[in-house]
Amino acid sequence: MSAFKTTVFGLLATVSVAAIFVGYSATKTRSEIDTFEQSVQTAASATHISMPDADDMANLPEPVRNYFGFVFPGGIKAAIKWVEIEEGGQFRRPLTEEFAPTTARQVIASAKPDLVFSANTPLWGPIWAIAYDAYIDGNMEMEARLLSTISVMHEYGTPVLNQISLRRWLLESPCNPAALLPGGIVEWQAIDDHRARAIARAHGLEASLVATFDEKGALISFEAEEDGDMTTPYHGSGEHVSRSDYQVVDGVRIPMAFEISRMAKGKLYPFWSGRITGISFRL
Repeated sequence: MSAFKTTVFGLLATVSVAAIFVGYSATKTRSEIDTFEQSVQTAASATHISMPDADDMANLPEPVRNYFGFVFPGGIKAAIKWVEIEEGGQFRRPLTEEFAPTTARQVIASAKPDLVFSANTPLWGPIWAIAYDAYIDGNMEMEARLLSTISVMHEYGTPVLNQISLRRWLLESPCNPAALLPGGIVEWQAIDDHRARAIARAHGLEASLVATFDEKGALISFEAEEDGDMTTPYHGSGEHVSRSDYQVVDGVRIPMAFEISRMAKGKLYPFWSGRITGISFRL
């Protein structure tokens, strides 16, 4: 065999082995994410949810009462235990400026602040990265893997990251309004005719966001009351989300469009904007 043929054969063999390894790693990564999701679903299935009564609803701040009337146009008929969401849009990686098309999936519990987020983002040509955040039983884990194989960022729960993850669950809750009902882990405090503070408490931690509602009762934004740290290698929850294009799905009116941003010194730095492409509520 000539030296040229030997070289070509060696290159093809190397590429084949690399492709097999990447394929195996991608399957393994997806399996790990599936396991996180199943943990959320199993715990949510076993959790009893008490439906709010008339007094619970009457004691809410007026803009929050209007909000629940808006998102449950036919009334609150059943306890939603968790929600599964598919999304697509544009994502900007931490400490960068360019956006890339991204698809994502979330599984979010209602009565507990459990959440799993996973996303797939192309980087350069055929190179992609998959990232996930998992917050379960008060502990978070996040990782980003190049080609679903090479870990480029891996963080485990600390008090700060766990608190950020609790706020992340709260920030995503307008996609599952059942999580914001009285009697759960969220308390509402009045601010004015169009704003109210939502406070989530769980696992000895607390996170809050200020909701702004429009004239119809739609929650159009959730915003932190403190600046974010723009130097971290992760976006965390972000400090601001705007939501729009409310549509009724299975009797629940939810916002299909979103833009999530970091926020500091009064300025927004968007990093994830897009639409919900599929959603299902699990009872």
